[in-house]
Amino acid sequence: MDGQIILLIVGMAVVSYLPRALPLLMFNKIEFPDWLIKWLGFIPAAVLAALLAPDLFLIDGHFNLSVTNTYLLAALPTLLIALVTKSMIWALLGGMGSFALLQLFL
Repeated sequence: MDGQIILLIVGMAVVSYLPRALPLLMFNKIEFPDWLIKWLGFIPAAVLAALLAPDLFLIDGHFNLSVTNTYLLAALPTLLIALVTKSMIWALLGGMGSFALLQLFL
């Protein structure tokens, strides 16, 4: 291998690693206020909602709350299973099963 290619690979590794490592190194010894830690705890749920909402409510780019919206109908038992069991695998299996049944019968 040519030395320039190795230098390029090392450079790409550094550029890829630094944005991940620098915040960890910079904020390692800083004590964040409780309100900020609590606020940051809402980010995963907000991101998940932002990712799911368009798929659940939009069909072909149009808002759809009808009974033919199988995505939204499958989300209801999935939510119930997730709340009752608190298990990701059961929610996943229940959601896939309910979606498959709805696709089959609707």
